[in-house]
Amino acid sequence: MAKENKVINIIKARIQEAPNGTLFFNNTFLEFDDEYVGQILSDLAKEGMIHHLSRGVYLKTEETRFGLVYPPVEDIAEAIARRDNAQVIPTGATAQNILGLSTQVPMNAVFLTSGSARKIKLGGRTITFRRAVPKNFAVKGRYTCLIVQALKAIGEGNVTEEDLAHIQALILAHPEPGTIQADLAAMPYWIRRIFVKTLKNDKQ
Repeated sequence: MAKENKVINIIKARIQEAPNGTLFFNNTFLEFDDEYVGQILSDLAKEGMIHHLSRGVYLKTEETRFGLVYPPVEDIAEAIARRDNAQVIPTGATAQNILGLSTQVPMNAVFLTSGSARKIKLGGRTITFRRAVPKNFAVKGRYTCLIVQALKAIGEGNVTEEDLAHIQALILAHPEPGTIQADLAAMPYWIRRIFVKTLKNDKQ
């Protein structure tokens, strides 16, 4: 019993030290058994110390009169991806919002994942993980990948001059030289044309 109390106290202390917005999983505390940690986290959620988001996913956050304060959905998605040793990509309206192409915050933030499909409720919002085939993760550059996903969502014939100017500014601000050549080969031709023209004009 004394040993159990010691483990519980250690986990409690680390949670207390962690900033609001920190996610905790059954395997967060590597020196302890995952199943045992899961039981402790479940008990602490019932006590109100942390909040249960999904199976094996807990969040430390403050509760206001407007509800819980959640970290950005991208941070949550990436933390879950690290836990699962998976890849995630924001897609559709989520990618557009992250890049500033849209000011509308999607109520259902959609991410492609190489891990398990699932949904996580965040108050009135939802994070949806859709399992995708490996070719969807061929583009490696962080910003390049977001731009490709955003453009796919907009559609080839629907890119406005304002969209194009915003995207070109993003490409020049985040050239990602370590991955761009391989990424160009992996993206659709009409999107590649935008990248090539933007980068070529920058060199002139």
